[in-house]
Amino acid sequence: MTGLILKLAPNERVLINGAVIENSDRRAKISICTPNAHILRLKDAIHPDQANSPVSRLCYVCQLILTGDADREEGHRQLILGIEQLSQVFADTDSRFVLSSATQAALGGDYYRAMKQIKLLRSREARLLAVHGT
Repeated sequence: MTGLILKLAPNERVLINGAVIENSDRRAKISICTPNAHILRLKDAIHPDQANSPVSRLCYVCQLILTGDADREEGHRQLILGIEQLSQVFADTDSRFVLSSATQAALGGDYYRAMKQIKLLRSREARLLAVHGT
């Protein structure tokens, strides 16, 4: 049976279906056999107070979908709309590639990969916000 294989670093924490699981002091692999399990590495989690910019809010939407704390259809709609809005701001080639990859991941239901792609825009967003003084 194939499924998701999580490779955990020593003492790494992961949220699986609402339960926080912490690895021991050695590397480990866990095979998740249950389809559609809600999984999030806690090192990738964003606190709600940190979702204070367009990019971080979009990452937070992905997180809510991953943890099962958001309706999947509504979260998906918000994610696709948010990516479209970001594409109006990030016009450079690299950002467009990142947004295209995030869109493909979201359309395929791979919200973790979508979140990881969107996070790549955080430093660019910070520079844009600094330049515009907001």
